[in-house]
Amino acid sequence: MTRHGDSVDPSDLKSLPDSAPDVVGRYFELAARRDVEAIVALFTDDASLTDEGETRRGSDAIRAWQTGPAARYEYTTTIKDSEALGGDRYRVAVRLEGNFPGGSAELKWDFTVAGGRISRLVIEP
Repeated sequence: MTRHGDSVDPSDLKSLPDSAPDVVGRYFELAARRDVEAIVALFTDDASLTDEGETRRGSDAIRAWQTGPAARYEYTTTIKDSEALGGDRYRVAVRLEGNFPGGSAELKWDFTVAGGRISRLVIEP
């Protein structure tokens, strides 16, 4: 379990498939530390990120998401499961618990990786 603002618990990352590229694990490590610039650097320049039904495109929009909606609440992140979907896609099931409405959420992070960087990320229930 990771608390945003603290370091990631390495045991959480063990649930990632062996085939998952390092960039997927790095995303969760950096998100736990809220290292915005390092997170943005994980994405391709033309990447898309969809969260709460809104799609953002490009580095500036992803940075704005990291400093806005993604930083609005404090929460812990627990990686529950993950799977390689083939074709450079990886899905990570996550449980968030924190001070947001409802207090907990089960979400899936669907990563598409190209050239060692994230080209697409969709976060949804």
